[in-house]
Amino acid sequence: QLQLVESGGGLVQAGGSLRLSCTASGRIFSDYAVGWFRQAPGKEREFVSVINRNGGATYYPSSVKGRFTISRDNAKNTVYLQINSLKPEDTAVYYCAARDGFYSTSWPQYHYWGQGTQVTVSS
Repeated sequence: QLQLVESGGGLVQAGGSLRLSCTASGRIFSDYAVGWFRQAPGKEREFVSVINRNGGATYYPSSVKGRFTISRDNAKNTVYLQINSLKPEDTAVYYCAARDGFYSTSWPQYHYWGQGTQVTVSS
């Protein structure tokens, strides 16, 4: 099965930047669309970005548009999430997830998930 591992989270001051990584193993990575989601304590899981199999199409919700950038390097089996101009409300556990075929903004449509990486933004 496909396995995903996130890394790159940490404690960052407001206005700073982070680059999260999602590294896959176990399957041919280019067969999967990959999304990023986040979840803060007591809140619903929230979609933040998605990229299609070859990296030619991306999508973002308005809450992060202009600050978040998703990219992928299939040769390295890795998807990245660049986060700029971090705000305290970005504090959450960030998860990457994969699905076979067409990309989606809905988390129930994803079958493979990483363990998450904590992003904490201080004011």
